[in-house]
Amino acid sequence: MHIKHLEVNMAIDFDALRKKLGQLSGNGSRRNSMWRPQEGEESVVRLMSFPANDDGLPFAERWFYYNIGNNPGLLAPYQFGDPDPIQELITKLRDEGTKESYELCKKLYPKARYYAPVIVRGDEDKGVRIWAFGKTVYQSLLNVMLDEDYGDITDPTDGRDVKVICTKAPGRMWATTEVRPRGKNSPLSQNTKQAATWVESIPDINDMYEAKSYDQLSKIVNDWLNGDEETNSNEGETTRGFNGTATTSSAPKNIESKFKSLDDAFADLEDDV
Repeated sequence: MHIKHLEVNMAIDFDALRKKLGQLSGNGSRRNSMWRPQEGEESVVRLMSFPANDDGLPFAERWFYYNIGNNPGLLAPYQFGDPDPIQELITKLRDEGTKESYELCKKLYPKARYYAPVIVRGDEDKGVRIWAFGKTVYQSLLNVMLDEDYGDITDPTDGRDVKVICTKAPGRMWATTEVRPRGKNSPLSQNTKQAATWVESIPDINDMYEAKSYDQLSKIVNDWLNGDEETNSNEGETTRGFNGTATTSSAPKNIESKFKSLDDAFADLEDDV
């Protein structure tokens, strides 16, 4: 009996193999691609610009819902023009306009995070990483770039490194981060090929965070609202689920003293995010 020899020709995509190997080893994970300054330390970084931001800004902005259930952060679909059940709930709470709805609204309002690609000096071998920061650092960086003495600090040829200082004052809950541009212009790298490689390997921020579907978000927020009673030991308040109205056993007493009206309170809440 003769067995006919079969030849199978299959093209191997070696780029796909390298990508898969990186995923298996953790090299391409979001955790490994992120960088943040360490408390009590000074770092020097070179900020880079995302190449295809529709708004023309060098850094990326994303809005998240925090502290809803056990989720560390939920990407808000409304910022992309997509239906968003949490924004719909916020609108209902605003229309209700009570002290109780204000308090629930305050928990639901999204917060912004800002992102920049960076090369960390001394750790250049780790390649391009992403630095996530808050509003204060973002404003500081934009003010630096609008200063004619500095200009575009992200320019790969004629930009500037930035010193990042993270400190925590005694008695403060959170550390503060200060940014200071270095005094001289410098290239991203003395090796032009290395600089080009870094620029080409800037991660796509859209690949790092995925928005949940409308149904998924609806379930998450409903499970959170309709869960067991949550008692605030400091205020003696109990918050229950939302079925068209928000109910709490007692509203915080400082709302009326801080603001002239609930409209002012809601306006302040929007300004704060």
